[in-house]
Amino acid sequence: MKQPKTLQEAIIFYSSQDNCLNHLVAQRWPDGVTCPTCGGKDVKFIPTRRIWECKTKHAKKQFSIKIGTIFEDSPIGLDKWLTAAWMVANCKNGVSSYEIHRAIGVTQKSAWFMLHRIRLAMQDDDGGKMQGHVEVDETFIGGKARFMHKDKRAKLDKMGWNNKVIVAGFKQRGPDGKVRTQIIENREKKTMHAMVKDNVEYGSYLSTDDCHSYWGLDQEYIHQIVDHAECYVKGQVHTNGLENFWSLVKRGLKGTYVSVEPFHLFRYLDEQVFRFNNRGNKYQPISDSDRFIMLTANLVGKRITYQQLIGRGMETQAN
Repeated sequence: MKQPKTLQEAIIFYSSQDNCLNHLVAQRWPDGVTCPTCGGKDVKFIPTRRIWECKTKHAKKQFSIKIGTIFEDSPIGLDKWLTAAWMVANCKNGVSSYEIHRAIGVTQKSAWFMLHRIRLAMQDDDGGKMQGHVEVDETFIGGKARFMHKDKRAKLDKMGWNNKVIVAGFKQRGPDGKVRTQIIENREKKTMHAMVKDNVEYGSYLSTDDCHSYWGLDQEYIHQIVDHAECYVKGQVHTNGLENFWSLVKRGLKGTYVSVEPFHLFRYLDEQVFRFNNRGNKYQPISDSDRFIMLTANLVGKRITYQQLIGRGMETQAN
């Protein structure tokens, strides 16, 4: 099956429900459709409803491609779901719920819910500890005090809050240049050291700025520091790779999403990490179609309800 290469081709191609179904079946069941309840392969397809029925007698014999995926219980058609997934996977600065609402003809509320479900599919295993030469840096994300109403600003000042979320990042140098992020409560030395040890193999090269919280890591790592008060690059010692990533994150948050609640922030970070880690390079180019296939291959076993998303019912935690 020939895959579309551009957004225009994707919209036309996935306007066919059969093309949507064939694509997802090939991704989910490359060796043949199996019943999600019993795992049996003795199933028959009901073309009028585009569902399958397991011939083994048990509850939930009939199932659709949506079962057990981020699409489960969604009345929205696969044509709209896959168009939205293509846009999120490939828009460098992200895509807002209002843009999805206008582009595919769903309500803004539905588009917002769709985007968060797609971001859930963008979460992936961290792949173990990083090694080699690793950049470590942190940034502050949140609204600027000078743009707040004076009453809110006074309240935050009185309570000692700075209205910022601290996000730590790691970038492994090399052709892949993988990045991962982690939201942390503070920048105390104990917190930062534990975070680095959880994410980076002992004996690796570390490049950080001159934040005092990183001092003492030279006992387990080859720790090299660049003092940004003096320069930003000292030979191979710099954090410019992560600075590039932070600029992409903040461009999306400020320019596209404008206002993000702190308890949803990790989802937006997952989105940007996915695009950044699958950006490709001159040795291993990755097309928009490739990135879309990577996303749709990661739909199964990930589900979040609207009540969970807005904080009602079971808590949903970041990975």
